[in-house]
Amino acid sequence: MKHTISVLVENTAGVLSRITGLFSRRGFNIDSLAVGITDNPDISRVTIVADGNEHDVEQLAKQLNKLVDVIKVQSLDQEQLISRELWLVKISCTPDKLSELKNITEVTGAKIIDVTPETVTLEISDWGAKLMNFKALIEPFGILEMVRTGVVAIERGAGGIGRK
Repeated sequence: MKHTISVLVENTAGVLSRITGLFSRRGFNIDSLAVGITDNPDISRVTIVADGNEHDVEQLAKQLNKLVDVIKVQSLDQEQLISRELWLVKISCTPDKLSELKNITEVTGAKIIDVTPETVTLEISDWGAKLMNFKALIEPFGILEMVRTGVVAIERGAGGIGRK
């Protein structure tokens, strides 16, 4: 089962290496990893998506809490999180297909960010299932290149890892 783990850390050199090393030593494959500073420039938030059972994730959270520079660890409940991932996708698209592509972007919320006579580059930010639906719609054009960020996630409502 996929688990999303949010980790607040001191913004210091080597902290990401220690976190990923812990996952590696425990035999966890990281599906997604995103890191960014918070509203406090001395603190970063690491969002990790990985496969594992509940017991393994609990053990991993305990081990993460023992690492130097780790402030707080929270396993986010899949039902109580809002997550997003950003994709940039370059596809084959001639001018005669552009109107069809514009219809797809209107329905999916994607944006056209670059157009050449042979290609169009699109930007979309959404959650997993919607992104996969978007990909299915644009695959017939021919995907030339695609880059993705890691998943970022936040807990719904008043709670959250950053709350005191």
